Amino acid sequence: MTNPDLQGLHHQYLKGLKREKRLVRFFQVLIFTSFFVLWEFASRLHWIDPLIFSSPSKVWNLFIQKSVDGSLAANIGITVTETILGFLAGTLFGTLLAAVLWWSPLLSKILDPFLVILNAMPKVALGPILIVAIGANMTSIVAMGTLVSVIITTIVVYTSFKEVDPNYLKVLYVFGATRSVCFKQAILPASFPTIISTLKVNVGLAWVGVIVGEFLTSARGLGYMIIYGFQVFDFTLVFLSLLVIAIFATLMYQLVELLERKLIKND
Repeated sequence: MTNPDLQGLHHQYLKGLKREKRLVRFFQVLIFTSFFVLWEFASRLHWIDPLIFSSPSKVWNLFIQKSVDGSLAANIGITVTETILGFLAGTLFGTLLAAVLWWSPLLSKILDPFLVILNAMPKVALGPILIVAIGANMTSIVAMGTLVSVIITTIVVYTSFKEVDPNYLKVLYVFGATRSVCFKQAILPASFPTIISTLKVNVGLAWVGVIVGEFLTSARGLGYMIIYGFQVFDFTLVFLSLLVIAIFATLMYQLVELLERKLIKND
Protein backbone atom coordinates (compact mmCIF):
# COMPACT_ATOMS: atom_id res chain seq x y z
CA MET A 1 0.00 0.00 0.00
CA THR A 2 1.40 3.40 -1.01
CA ASN A 3 2.00 6.27 1.37
CA PRO A 4 -0.92 8.41 -0.01
CA ASP A 5 -3.26 5.46 0.60
CA LEU A 6 -2.09 5.23 4.22
CA GLN A 7 -2.58 8.95 4.68
CA GLY A 8 -6.09 8.68 3.24
CA LEU A 9 -7.00 5.84 5.61
CA HIS A 10 -5.57 7.76 8.53
CA HIS A 11 -7.58 10.84 7.56
CA GLN A 12 -10.77 8.77 7.30
CA TYR A 13 -10.06 7.23 10.69
CA LEU A 14 -9.65 10.66 12.31
CA LYS A 15 -12.86 11.88 10.64
CA GLY A 16 -14.65 8.83 12.01
CA LEU A 17 -13.39 9.56 15.52
CA LYS A 18 -14.53 13.19 15.31
CA ARG A 19 -17.92 12.13 13.98
CA GLU A 20 -18.34 9.63 16.81
CA LYS A 21 -17.29 12.24 19.38
CA ARG A 22 -19.85 14.74 18.04
CA LEU A 23 -22.54 12.05 18.06
CA VAL A 24 -21.77 11.09 21.67
CA ARG A 25 -21.79 14.75 22.74
CA PHE A 26 -25.09 15.34 20.93
CA PHE A 27 -26.85 12.48 22.71
CA GLN A 28 -25.36 13.50 26.06
CA VAL A 29 -26.75 17.02 25.65
CA LEU A 30 -30.06 15.60 24.41
CA ILE A 31 -30.44 13.32 27.45
CA PHE A 32 -29.43 16.12 29.82
CA THR A 33 -31.87 18.61 28.29
CA SER A 34 -34.69 16.07 28.02
CA PHE A 35 -34.36 15.20 31.70
CA PHE A 36 -34.89 18.79 32.85
CA VAL A 37 -37.65 19.46 30.30
CA LEU A 38 -39.50 16.30 31.34
CA TRP A 39 -39.00 17.16 35.02
CA GLU A 40 -40.44 20.66 34.47
CA PHE A 41 -43.49 19.44 32.57
CA ALA A 42 -44.10 16.56 34.99
CA SER A 43 -44.13 19.05 37.87
CA ARG A 44 -46.36 21.60 36.10
CA LEU A 45 -48.85 18.94 34.98
CA HIS A 46 -48.77 17.29 38.43
CA TRP A 47 -47.56 13.98 37.11
CA ILE A 48 -45.28 14.19 40.13
CA ASP A 49 -45.89 16.00 43.41
CA PRO A 50 -44.41 19.51 42.87
CA LEU A 51 -44.11 20.01 46.64
CA ILE A 52 -41.81 17.02 47.02
CA PHE A 53 -40.01 16.91 43.67
CA SER A 54 -40.00 20.67 42.99
CA SER A 55 -39.13 21.72 39.40
CA PRO A 56 -36.14 23.10 37.47
CA SER A 57 -37.72 26.56 37.30
CA LYS A 58 -38.14 26.68 41.09
CA VAL A 59 -34.59 25.45 41.59
CA TRP A 60 -33.30 28.11 39.18
CA ASN A 61 -35.23 30.88 40.94
CA LEU A 62 -33.86 29.75 44.29
CA PHE A 63 -30.37 29.61 42.78
CA ILE A 64 -30.70 33.26 41.70
CA GLN A 65 -32.00 34.25 45.13
CA LYS A 66 -29.22 32.45 47.01
CA SER A 67 -26.59 33.78 44.62
CA VAL A 68 -27.74 37.37 45.10
CA ASP A 69 -27.68 37.22 48.89
CA GLY A 70 -24.29 35.46 48.84
CA SER A 71 -25.32 32.49 50.98
CA LEU A 72 -24.91 29.92 48.21
CA ALA A 73 -21.36 30.98 47.34
CA ALA A 74 -20.38 30.92 51.02
CA ASN A 75 -21.75 27.41 51.53
CA ILE A 76 -20.21 26.16 48.28
CA GLY A 77 -16.82 27.57 49.27
CA ILE A 78 -16.89 25.78 52.62
CA THR A 79 -17.90 22.39 51.23
CA VAL A 80 -15.56 22.52 48.22
CA THR A 81 -12.63 23.43 50.49
CA GLU A 82 -13.42 20.55 52.86
CA THR A 83 -13.83 18.14 49.95
CA ILE A 84 -10.57 19.10 48.25
CA LEU A 85 -8.67 18.76 51.55
CA GLY A 86 -10.25 15.36 52.27
CA PHE A 87 -9.66 14.23 48.68
CA LEU A 88 -5.98 15.20 48.70
CA ALA A 89 -5.35 13.87 52.21
CA GLY A 90 -7.06 10.54 51.51
CA THR A 91 -5.14 10.02 48.27
CA LEU A 92 -1.80 11.15 49.71
CA PHE A 93 -1.99 9.16 52.95
CA GLY A 94 -3.32 6.10 51.12
CA THR A 95 -0.50 6.19 48.57
CA LEU A 96 2.12 6.73 51.29
CA LEU A 97 0.77 3.80 53.31
CA ALA A 98 0.78 1.64 50.16
CA ALA A 99 4.43 2.60 49.62
CA VAL A 100 5.28 1.64 53.21
CA LEU A 101 3.57 -1.74 52.78
CA TRP A 102 5.47 -2.38 49.55
CA TRP A 103 8.73 -1.39 51.23
CA SER A 104 8.19 -3.85 54.09
CA PRO A 105 6.70 -7.22 53.00
CA LEU A 106 6.61 -8.31 56.65
CA LEU A 107 4.52 -5.29 57.64
CA SER A 108 2.19 -5.86 54.71
CA LYS A 109 1.57 -9.44 55.81
CA ILE A 110 0.83 -8.25 59.36
CA LEU A 111 -1.54 -5.46 58.31
CA ASP A 112 -3.28 -7.15 55.36
CA PRO A 113 -6.21 -8.67 57.33
CA PHE A 114 -6.74 -5.42 59.23
CA LEU A 115 -6.93 -3.45 55.98
CA VAL A 116 -9.56 -5.88 54.68
CA ILE A 117 -11.59 -5.50 57.87
CA LEU A 118 -11.31 -1.70 57.83
CA ASN A 119 -12.33 -1.59 54.19
CA ALA A 120 -15.42 -3.68 54.95
CA MET A 121 -16.47 -1.41 57.82
CA PRO A 122 -18.99 1.37 57.09
CA LYS A 123 -16.71 4.38 57.55
CA VAL A 124 -19.71 6.70 57.75
CA ALA A 125 -20.66 5.04 61.03
CA LEU A 126 -17.41 6.35 62.54
CA GLY A 127 -18.55 9.94 62.00
CA PRO A 128 -19.97 10.46 65.51
CA ILE A 129 -16.75 9.07 67.03
CA LEU A 130 -14.66 11.52 65.00
CA ILE A 131 -16.85 14.39 66.11
CA VAL A 132 -16.47 13.46 69.77
CA ALA A 133 -12.72 12.86 69.42
CA ILE A 134 -11.84 15.88 67.28
CA GLY A 135 -14.72 18.23 67.91
CA ALA A 136 -17.63 19.56 65.90
CA ASN A 137 -15.55 21.59 63.48
CA MET A 138 -14.11 21.65 59.99
CA THR A 139 -11.27 19.32 60.97
CA SER A 140 -13.64 16.47 61.81
CA ILE A 141 -15.44 16.92 58.47
CA VAL A 142 -12.17 16.83 56.53
CA ALA A 143 -11.15 13.77 58.56
CA MET A 144 -14.41 12.12 57.53
CA GLY A 145 -13.69 12.82 53.87
CA THR A 146 -10.18 11.44 54.32
CA LEU A 147 -11.26 8.33 56.19
CA VAL A 148 -13.75 7.28 53.53
CA SER A 149 -11.09 7.15 50.81
CA VAL A 150 -7.78 6.36 52.51
CA ILE A 151 -8.27 2.60 53.04
CA ILE A 152 -9.49 1.81 49.53
CA THR A 153 -6.66 3.95 48.13
CA THR A 154 -4.11 1.97 50.16
CA ILE A 155 -5.47 -1.39 49.03
CA VAL A 156 -5.77 -0.51 45.33
CA VAL A 157 -2.41 1.27 45.02
CA TYR A 158 -0.55 -1.38 47.04
CA THR A 159 -2.01 -4.09 44.80
CA SER A 160 -0.77 -2.13 41.80
CA PHE A 161 2.70 -1.87 43.33
CA LYS A 162 2.84 -5.63 43.82
CA GLU A 163 1.72 -6.37 40.25
CA VAL A 164 4.55 -4.43 38.57
CA ASP A 165 6.55 -6.79 36.34
CA PRO A 166 9.29 -8.27 38.60
CA ASN A 167 11.66 -8.40 35.60
CA TYR A 168 11.96 -4.61 35.80
CA LEU A 169 13.16 -4.91 39.37
CA LYS A 170 15.57 -7.73 38.54
CA VAL A 171 17.25 -5.62 35.87
CA LEU A 172 17.60 -2.69 38.27
CA TYR A 173 18.95 -4.93 41.04
CA VAL A 174 21.49 -6.41 38.64
CA PHE A 175 22.84 -2.91 38.02
CA GLY A 176 23.09 -2.29 41.75
CA ALA A 177 19.94 -0.22 42.29
CA THR A 178 18.69 0.21 45.84
CA ARG A 179 15.10 -0.48 46.85
CA SER A 180 14.33 3.26 46.89
CA VAL A 181 15.68 3.63 43.34
CA CYS A 182 13.56 0.66 42.22
CA PHE A 183 10.51 2.32 43.70
CA LYS A 184 11.21 5.67 42.00
CA GLN A 185 12.26 4.25 38.64
CA ALA A 186 9.93 1.26 38.22
CA ILE A 187 7.18 0.85 40.81
CA LEU A 188 5.79 4.38 41.00
CA PRO A 189 5.84 5.22 37.25
CA ALA A 190 4.24 1.89 36.36
CA SER A 191 1.45 2.55 38.88
CA PHE A 192 0.50 6.02 37.63
CA PRO A 193 -2.57 4.74 35.71
CA THR A 194 -3.88 3.01 38.84
CA ILE A 195 -3.22 6.09 40.98
CA ILE A 196 -5.14 8.25 38.48
CA SER A 197 -8.02 5.76 38.50
CA THR A 198 -7.98 5.92 42.29
CA LEU A 199 -8.16 9.72 42.11
CA LYS A 200 -11.32 9.40 40.03
CA VAL A 201 -12.91 7.10 42.60
CA ASN A 202 -11.79 9.33 45.46
CA VAL A 203 -13.61 12.33 43.97
CA GLY A 204 -16.93 10.66 44.73
CA LEU A 205 -15.80 9.18 48.04
CA ALA A 206 -14.51 12.53 49.32
CA TRP A 207 -17.83 14.22 48.52
CA VAL A 208 -19.74 11.46 50.29
CA GLY A 209 -17.56 11.69 53.39
CA VAL A 210 -17.71 15.49 53.61
CA ILE A 211 -21.46 15.71 53.01
CA VAL A 212 -22.11 13.07 55.67
CA GLY A 213 -19.79 14.95 58.03
CA GLU A 214 -21.77 18.14 57.42
CA PHE A 215 -24.99 16.21 58.04
CA LEU A 216 -23.72 15.33 61.50
CA THR A 217 -22.02 18.45 62.74
CA SER A 218 -21.96 21.46 60.45
CA ALA A 219 -24.13 24.58 60.53
CA ARG A 220 -22.92 25.60 57.09
CA GLY A 221 -22.06 24.02 53.76
CA LEU A 222 -24.05 22.12 51.15
CA GLY A 223 -24.63 19.18 53.49
CA TYR A 224 -26.16 21.54 56.03
CA MET A 225 -28.37 23.03 53.30
CA ILE A 226 -29.70 19.56 52.49
CA ILE A 227 -30.46 18.75 56.12
CA TYR A 228 -32.02 22.17 56.70
CA GLY A 229 -34.15 21.75 53.57
CA PHE A 230 -35.51 18.47 54.89
CA GLN A 231 -36.18 19.96 58.31
CA VAL A 232 -38.25 22.87 56.95
CA PHE A 233 -39.76 20.77 54.14
CA ASP A 234 -38.08 22.94 51.49
CA PHE A 235 -37.23 20.31 48.89
CA THR A 236 -36.32 22.95 46.32
CA LEU A 237 -33.36 23.81 48.55
CA VAL A 238 -32.49 20.11 48.73
CA PHE A 239 -32.53 19.72 44.95
CA LEU A 240 -30.51 22.92 44.51
CA SER A 241 -27.84 21.57 46.87
CA LEU A 242 -27.77 18.19 45.13
CA LEU A 243 -27.40 19.78 41.69
CA VAL A 244 -24.59 22.04 42.90
CA ILE A 245 -22.83 18.99 44.38
CA ALA A 246 -23.22 17.15 41.07
CA ILE A 247 -21.76 20.09 39.14
CA PHE A 248 -18.71 20.53 41.36
CA ALA A 249 -18.09 16.77 41.60
CA THR A 250 -18.13 16.66 37.79
CA LEU A 251 -15.68 19.56 37.62
CA MET A 252 -13.30 17.79 40.00
CA TYR A 253 -13.59 14.61 37.94
CA GLN A 254 -12.81 16.54 34.75
CA LEU A 255 -9.73 18.05 36.39
CA VAL A 256 -8.50 14.55 37.25
CA GLU A 257 -9.09 13.49 33.63
CA LEU A 258 -7.12 16.53 32.47
CA LEU A 259 -4.26 15.48 34.74
CA GLU A 260 -4.47 11.97 33.29
CA ARG A 261 -4.26 13.27 29.70
CA LYS A 262 -1.26 15.46 30.56
CA LEU A 263 0.60 12.58 32.21
CA ILE A 264 -0.13 10.26 29.30
CA LYS A 265 0.94 12.96 26.83
CA ASN A 266 4.14 13.55 28.75
CA ASP A 267 4.85 9.84 28.76
